[in-house]
Amino acid sequence: MPQATYHFPNGFLWGTATSSHQVEGQNTNNNWAAWEAEEGRIKFGHKAGLACDWWGGRWKEDFDRAANTGQNAHRLSIEWSRIQPKPDMWDEEALNYYREMIRGLEQRNMTPLVTLHHFSDPLWLVEIGGWENPDVPALFEKYVAKVVEALKDYVTLWVTINEPNVYAYGGYLGGGFPPGKNDLKAAFAVLNNMVRAHALAYRTIHRIQKQARVGIALNYRSFAPARPASPFDRWMAAFLHRNFNLSFIRAISDGTFRFALQKTTIPEAAKTQDYVGINYYSRDLVTFKPLGFNSLFHKLSYPHNADLSDTGFIANIPEGMFEALQWANGFKLPILVTENGVEDADDHLRPRYTIQHIHQVWRAVNFNYPIKGYFHWSLVDNFEWERGWTQRFGLWGLDPQTQVRTRRTSVDVYAEICQRNGIASEMVEKYAPEVFATLFPG
Repeated sequence: MPQATYHFPNGFLWGTATSSHQVEGQNTNNNWAAWEAEEGRIKFGHKAGLACDWWGGRWKEDFDRAANTGQNAHRLSIEWSRIQPKPDMWDEEALNYYREMIRGLEQRNMTPLVTLHHFSDPLWLVEIGGWENPDVPALFEKYVAKVVEALKDYVTLWVTINEPNVYAYGGYLGGGFPPGKNDLKAAFAVLNNMVRAHALAYRTIHRIQKQARVGIALNYRSFAPARPASPFDRWMAAFLHRNFNLSFIRAISDGTFRFALQKTTIPEAAKTQDYVGINYYSRDLVTFKPLGFNSLFHKLSYPHNADLSDTGFIANIPEGMFEALQWANGFKLPILVTENGVEDADDHLRPRYTIQHIHQVWRAVNFNYPIKGYFHWSLVDNFEWERGWTQRFGLWGLDPQTQVRTRRTSVDVYAEICQRNGIASEMVEKYAPEVFATLFPG
């Protein structure tokens, strides 16, 4: 049986990713807390509640778990509604608490990657129209300046906005996020304002901190025609790629924002990213449906024999990771895999999913793509937005009622990868023998 190790470059970042509303708990002042209070919005009426109780201090033990299993980085987000609970009020205690958390990473020799907006908005922002309001970019810039000034001694890696494409699709094209609209014009306005907000934030961060590296975390969805011979399926797959994957990142690359057959120029957004952040989970097959107006004339599916997650939410298609990184490499910037993971309560799929996807990252590194780090979603089970507690993405399991953490086998899988800075054949043989021959052909 062949023996080998796929090594990563020295200094590669190995971490996990989390977001404030999903792990902190005890927040009633943002749009997601309000959304959870509305009947029928969250699966089975679930609520974030204590979440992972990070606001109660359990981040310390979770950071210990990450550091003790070889992780040298962590991605977390700042909750705008805690920093600025009212339009005319800054909460210095909340800022100090985040400063303590970031220092906790530093003390554990872990590099922080800090996200400034991860889906959740203060209630006061919602009351003035949310991201549809053209005043929001300037408001976001003030919040960003406040946070960066407070954390600049500890953080140099910043994500301005997480998955702006998912935020717009989920909240404004019928995807189950607040405010629950289905309005293409509103979606365009939201993304337009997010591009402008990112551009303002980018320059503000660099003004405060010259050595900062700033980008976004983009959800890259691989779209392939369900019937490759069909010109309609091919056209629809290309249309979805342009609008979902390309529209935002093109705007912050060349200053031209195109979305849903609309176009505008935002010259101040050009060249406002220092790296490309990629969140990759799976690939969709696209079928053109001329009568499917409510789904924008298409149907999405997975291959009939796909290796599916617990609820069928994710198909294990690691080749899509390489595709995403190949695409990201076209922007000629460093690349970070800012999220990648799978829901898997009993941990039967996650070991091979993780190994196979990280192997695709190694393939890209071997093509000299400038990939600097990988962040697994997630460190511990957390509140998964409109899907509530029905999906378990954590390396560590969590009982949200008792707050008891359970060590899954995937903790050891990822620990060996982090500690070796690579994928070893004996590790694959031990944890995912079913994919050994694919990764290490004899």
